[in-house]
Amino acid sequence: MPHIAGKKADCFAADNLQNAAWAGNLTERFHLLEERILENSNPENSRINAETVIARTAAAGIWGNVFLAALKLAAGIFGHSTAIISDAVHTLSDVFATLIAWIGVRMGRKTPDREHPYGHDRFECIASLILAAVLVVTGISIGMNCIGQIRSGVYRTAPVPGGIAVIAAIVSILVKEGMYWYTSINAKKIRSGAFQADAWHHRSDALTSVGALIGIVGARRGVPVLDPVAGIVICLVILYVAYGISRSAFGKMVDKACSPEFEQKVRDMIRDYSEENGKEIGIDLFRSRLFGDNVYLEIELSLDGSMSLSDAHKVAQDLHDRIENSFENVKHVMIHLNPRGEE
Repeated sequence: MPHIAGKKADCFAADNLQNAAWAGNLTERFHLLEERILENSNPENSRINAETVIARTAAAGIWGNVFLAALKLAAGIFGHSTAIISDAVHTLSDVFATLIAWIGVRMGRKTPDREHPYGHDRFECIASLILAAVLVVTGISIGMNCIGQIRSGVYRTAPVPGGIAVIAAIVSILVKEGMYWYTSINAKKIRSGAFQADAWHHRSDALTSVGALIGIVGARRGVPVLDPVAGIVICLVILYVAYGISRSAFGKMVDKACSPEFEQKVRDMIRDYSEENGKEIGIDLFRSRLFGDNVYLEIELSLDGSMSLSDAHKVAQDLHDRIENSFENVKHVMIHLNPRGEE
């Protein structure tokens, strides 16, 4: 019997550990899942077909929004909820936002040509800016509408929504949050700023539905003012997201330098190569710039002036290949060699 009791205690302890693990932060678990998916979908392991990812992401955004718009419209009409009907119109307009992202991604991934030898990456930045502008318009319209409702007091005379409106709002929140994660993961797979902006647009819709749900529940509980108050808070959140997207896109369009952490990784790589090969290599100049989602590096190195041309070229070629092969987003490295000790 003690043996059986011990087994029960072990099972109980294991259950407690399992429950404690699941009681962790839900967002952290989502991020861990996202990291695992990205690791398993690394091009080196599974050879992602970028075109397939782009097509599936766009299709999910378009058909997901069409489905939700139809659901919300029906629920708003039969549930007597103007908030859900307005949300349905907003969701249908999101098809346009996904199309903008899809066009930006497709154009940004066109191969370089004679007139655009560095590629077309900045088309994605333009698409991101357009989507940021759409978010700004969405946020401001929500905020102004909510302020108008509070000032006029129209929320007091609005009809009480039915239960179907509550169900539609909850479904919208879950579906839109799922669309955010799906689009965001795919955007990171193919390093797409435009799809990342579209992902945040999906999340802004989820937040809008949260506001609609609060308003519906508030109206059914006799506190209809919760609807416009929640809408104002959501407006501020959407505007903040739009600011972050536009700031990132502008930085990529004006040749912004990479982060100090990234540059230090490249410097450390040069230092490690120097130590591995017993060569004293100095860094005279180090410049980095973002061109769309790609990185371009310009580096000047100093070597022993007595080194032969072929040996010096080998050093430059080895470092060039090592850097480009180690960082997927580094599109090109330009290395210039200077003889050390000479001006």
